[in-house]
Formats: sequence, C-alpha cells, structure tokens
Amino acid sequence: QIFPESADLVAGCGEMFVLFLPQRVKSERLCNSLTKYKKIKPFYSILDCFLDAAKRHPKRIFVHFEGRSYTYGEVDKQSNKVARALQAEARLKEGDTVALFLANEPSFIWTWLGLAKLGCPAALLNFNIRSKSLLHCFSCCGAKVIIASSELQDAVEEVLPTLRERGISVYLMSDSCSVQGITALSDKISKASDQPLSRDLRANIHIRSTALYIYTSGTTGLPKAAIVTHERVWAASFLQSICGVTAEDIFYINLPLYHSAGFLIGMTGAIERGITIVLKRKFSASQFWDDCKKYDITVMQHIGETLRYLCNTPKKDDEKNHKVRIAIGNGVRTDVWSEFLHRFGDIKVRELYAATEGNIGFINYTSKIGAVGRVNFVHRFFFPYTLIKFDIEKEEPVRDSQGLCIQAAVGETGLLVGRVTKRSPFVGYAGNKEQTEKKRLRDVLKKGDLYFNTGDLLRFDKENFVYFQDRVGDTFRWKGENVATSEVADILTMVHCILEANVYGVKVEGHEGRVGMAALTLEEGQKFDCSATYTQVVNYLPAYARPRFIRIQPCLEMTGTFKMKKVKLVEEGFNPAHIKDPLYFLDPEKKTYVPLTEEIYRAVVSKEVKL
Repeated sequence: QIFPESADLVAGCGEMFVLFLPQRVKSERLCNSLTKYKKIKPFYSILDCFLDAAKRHPKRIFVHFEGRSYTYGEVDKQSNKVARALQAEARLKEGDTVALFLANEPSFIWTWLGLAKLGCPAALLNFNIRSKSLLHCFSCCGAKVIIASSELQDAVEEVLPTLRERGISVYLMSDSCSVQGITALSDKISKASDQPLSRDLRANIHIRSTALYIYTSGTTGLPKAAIVTHERVWAASFLQSICGVTAEDIFYINLPLYHSAGFLIGMTGAIERGITIVLKRKFSASQFWDDCKKYDITVMQHIGETLRYLCNTPKKDDEKNHKVRIAIGNGVRTDVWSEFLHRFGDIKVRELYAATEGNIGFINYTSKIGAVGRVNFVHRFFFPYTLIKFDIEKEEPVRDSQGLCIQAAVGETGLLVGRVTKRSPFVGYAGNKEQTEKKRLRDVLKKGDLYFNTGDLLRFDKENFVYFQDRVGDTFRWKGENVATSEVADILTMVHCILEANVYGVKVEGHEGRVGMAALTLEEGQKFDCSATYTQVVNYLPAYARPRFIRIQPCLEMTGTFKMKKVKLVEEGFNPAHIKDPLYFLDPEKKTYVPLTEEIYRAVVSKEVKL
C-alpha cells in the first residue's frame, strides 16, 4: 500500500504536491476518483475497471506470457469460465475465501478475476512455502477451498491428510488427477460457459470489504495474513499513474503475483491504466533486456536485488538500446542505483517505501539517489508519523521518565511509527489477534495515543529526504524475501543433533540484504551432522531462507528476559579468521554443509562463490 486506506487520498498525495508539482493535477484527479468509487452505488471495484476495459478494447493484449498473448476480452471470458466452474463444483458464494497456491502464470490472473466476480476474497499463498507454513497460511485466512497449480501437486499432497481432516476442498489446475481428495479443475473450466455473470453475485461488496489476504513474514516466525480491503487495492493501483505510467505503456512483471508489488502495484495498476503486461514466471537477469526489446517494455518493477543482478551481467555495447523509461520498486542500494543509471540510461527510478499492512508510505519522485521519499507537512498532517529512538540490543523503543517515546533527531536513525486514525487505520492480520496487537504501539508521544509499529529503521536528513536503514526484530531480508528467523530455527532444531538454534542475517559485501546464518548448540555427546542438516533445510525451507553459514557454540547467549542475543553475532559475521567457533558453509554442489575455510570465505567475499 502506498497511500493509507482512506477516501481522503488527497492527503496521502501531499508529498507529491511539493516534490513533483507537474503531477499535482493528476494526483487530485486520482484522489477524486477514489472518493467517487467510495460513494458510488453499486460499488465500483477494480474488477469493474477491468470489465470496462474489456468492453472498450476487447482485442487489446492484456498479458504476454511465454510466447502467447491474451487479450482483455479473452481473459474476461476465461475468468467467467473459472467462476462458473467454481460455482458449480465448490458451491462458492459471496464472502467465501479461496486460497490460491498458483505459480506466476496467466491462470493466476483469471482465477482471481473469476473469484472477484463471485464476490470471494482470495488468499495469495507464496508458492515457495511447504508443510507447516503452508498449513498455517491456509488456516489463518479461514478458507475452505484451495486451488493449486499442477506443478505444486507434491506440496499439496504433503499436507493433504490434514486438509481432508478439516473438510477442505482441494482443486488442481490440471485436466486429471488420480489422487483421492484432489479434484482436477482445468477440465471443468474448459467445459464451462464463458457468458458474463450477474453483478448480484457480489451485490454486498463495498470499499471496506476484504478483497485479498497477502502474507507478510514477521516476528512470529510464520507468515501473517495482512487484510487488504478494496479501498487499499484502489490506492495501490493508482501508483502507476502517479509515477507517470500512461495508457500506451507496456509493464514488465517478473516479481511474484503473491506479493503486493507484483499483484497490487503491477497487475491491478495495469488494469487501472488499461495497459499490456508482460508476465514472467520468475526474474531472469540474462533474459531481462531481451524481453524488454522483444515486447517494447517501457515500465519495469524492481527490488534492490534485481537491479544488482542486472548490473552484474556482462557488459554489452548496446545496453541503452531499449524503451524502458520508468522503474518502480524498493530496496535498491545507492551504489547499485548509480551503476544502473550509468549502464542502462536515463530511467526514472521511482523508489518507494511501504508495507502491505502498514498505514504510512513514501515515494521518491525527485530521483534523488538513495532516498525513498521526503518529509512533507501536508502528508504528515493528514497521516501523522514520526521516528522514535530505538534500542537495538533490547529491541524496543527508548522511553523517557514519563514512559513516552523519544523522537529521533534529524540525521539520527529511528523506528518509523504511524499514528492509527480513522483516516489511516491499521486493519491487522487475519486470525492473529496476538500479532496484530504486537504491531500496535501505545503511549508514543502522549498518553493514550496509538501508533502502528512498522518494524523498520529510517532516517530523515536536513533536507527532509527519507532513507531506509534496516529492519528490526526477528526478520531479515534476502533475495527480495523476508525471512522469519524463528521459523528457520524451528526447522533446524528438528535435526537429531541440534539442541538450540539462534538464526540471524549477516551482511555480505556487494549483496543486498542479509544472508541467513545460524548459531547452534548440539545435543550432549553429538557431533554436527552436516548431511542431515543440509537435507533438513533443503526439504523444508525455500532457497532464500536456508542458512548459508552455521556456527557451533557451546551455549547461546541470552538476555535478562531470556531472549537470544543476536547483535554481537551479527557484528562478528562469518569470518573464520576472527571466529574461534567451528563454522560451516552450505555447499549446494556437494549437497552438504562443509567446514568454512578461509579459502571458501575469500571466495564468498570476492563473489567467486554465488550465494
């Protein structure tokens, strides 16, 4: 979400009024649009926007994917078939939540549209999750139906006994399936009618209704289902327009559709603009510019890692020979940003800061390298926020003698918190009151006030530019994904030789984010089992969450409140020349953990070994 949930979106646009004056008229128009959508009867959703686009230009290409093209009209009809098949097979009705466990492919889009036509919220499951995490994500959204891609059948079968016990209907995007308890859906879709569905099926949907559940990883150790309302979908979809995307642009989506960036900013933003998207199963640095030239792509998305990957590709003579003019995203490092512009030309990088469940966000319209936005009094008046002093060691805000938080000074890193108001609410997480409450911070600037704790450390400079510094809590970010350390620790302690695990992220020079590392204590009389530990993390964790480095300790250092200390471990890193404890490195070629020698360390630091 870029602008907090509110019909008064104009307030959220205040930052742009000062920073990017040519956009002012456009922002006011978008703000007026959201106000109109809120008041109009019946409610006008992003689905209605898509239906209008399909009527206006049914033959315009909506999606390019792996050599095939799908027009707005074709996607509309296919979503009708999906809706009718699900209506008949699963007896879905308005308000029923359906979990989508789908890969990045066009069926993701028309399945979601079909559900929207039935008035059903969709829970977007990360296709990397397995086992315990998959069951958790499915359970907390209250879904009674799950639809999975055929290539994810093994992951579904792993949890199928539990799903069947709970009476969950399981559908597979396949023409046939012999597994008892899984129903093939593709054949039903192909036989269903493509005629439009009655709007009465979603007659009770309004702007504050839940549209989606998008999962965010945090301090719990398991993903949390952020509730995304239709109002929030609209607000996020406007970002493309605000960044200068026009009806003639072609938008490249190579980020996962289960993420806010790919789904909300990318896909629903494209619907709001009525434009063509190029959808990719996953990001590929080697194919990126070829795709851009092949499809005449003009707008791309990025996270810090993707721009770095592009900068790490071998240099070519015609690198500026493309039509990309805007890059929208977050997390790019200053040196990578500069290198990207130097190599690939005058691309307007629209760096942003936001959180799916948050109530505050920034966008950098000035192209000032390194900044995610700028403090502006209008924005801050309508959506109050502040930076407060934060104790990294205790992992809690610093408070004065009266019990109130202390505002960080200009130039000082502090915890970003956004005041919870009617105009900027914090809706919270589905099925998780405890974690919703943990994100609420009380008595911040005065007794009785309530703020949303972003869990992020930012800094404001003397010119009021905003800079993202780091994340706090039990989460680190690697390969563009948030990794919850307690979830990784739970997986590690299932290995027979491991007693305790303290998981954290460590910096590696030249890489965005932090790579996973774990300090372990072993069961009495046990040696570290390299092979068993490797097998465990590969079987139960996605690649980005696997600890690449292991440190064996005689005991884990605890705080006075029995929390594992991480700060010193993070600072010490993984250099075997400075650490006396045994160190190990996950070697994917040898398919085991191997002793971390100084030779391997040098190879990692010099990027001879890929992480």
